Amino acid sequence: MEGPETGIRPGLWRHWLWIGAVLWALTAGVSYLTKNTTLLPTLILLGSFLIPVTFALWAYERHGEGLGFHPLLSCFVSGGVLGVLGSSLAEYFLLHPSVRVYAAVGLIEEAVKLLLLAWLVRKSHWLYGARAGAVLGGAVGFGFAAFETSGYAFNAALSFDGIDLRALLQTEILRAVLAPFGHGLWTALAGAVLLAHRGPDGRYRLTAAVPVAYLGVSALHALWDSMHDIALWLTEKATGEPVRGSASTRDFLVDATSEQRHYYTLFTVLGLALITVLALAWGRAMTRRDPTWNHTP
Repeated sequence: MEGPETGIRPGLWRHWLWIGAVLWALTAGVSYLTKNTTLLPTLILLGSFLIPVTFALWAYERHGEGLGFHPLLSCFVSGGVLGVLGSSLAEYFLLHPSVRVYAAVGLIEEAVKLLLLAWLVRKSHWLYGARAGAVLGGAVGFGFAAFETSGYAFNAALSFDGIDLRALLQTEILRAVLAPFGHGLWTALAGAVLLAHRGPDGRYRLTAAVPVAYLGVSALHALWDSMHDIALWLTEKATGEPVRGSASTRDFLVDATSEQRHYYTLFTVLGLALITVLALAWGRAMTRRDPTWNHTP
């Protein structure tokens, strides 16, 4: 069955990246100079969507030929919005504070994103194979990350003393750096497995590989979210002293020693890097052994 012929101009992701980065920097500078709060929505949206959109466009240009631009846009926008809404509702009703909360969040959010991918492509029978699943799953994940980041940036800007522009900018920069290695990558991996087990007739073959992939990306997600606590625990073990902080100031290392701060940063960076390497190695192995990766719909 033939799919749509809609495409995008080659190199669009580069234009979006540089133009978007310049616009974000200009908006940040003017906001900082003038203290004009009406610019905050523009600043939040540009910073939240810049990197996720860039990587979604890059994946589409590199691997998405023949998939159609409309499915990509639908997965990014609809998948992103419905993903954060569905996850918020599920976590609100199902989660309670406990040591297992990170695992539960990973399971819930990855399930919501994967189910949305399956639902969004349900009528597009030409969308099957690992390559299509990775591109469109990545789009769902990057959309989720973009809308989630906009919420975090908004919350970071709020303080008892008014708008905290510095906290907003720090949040957007940090999440932009980490964006390529989080939701987009995890959902791309699970989506690749899901659509690799979908036939040209649009039917899914739910073999053991699909739930295994889902549990695998959920574990990566849970480890990523829990890295803060893991780094604190490792820091205490390395220094032999408890790490004391203040939750009210959002700085859990406010009373930590210089040595503890260095250890905490080291363990956090190494932990996130290790999780990313595992995810990328998984994706690399998938492209090598799965013949559907090179299938063009």
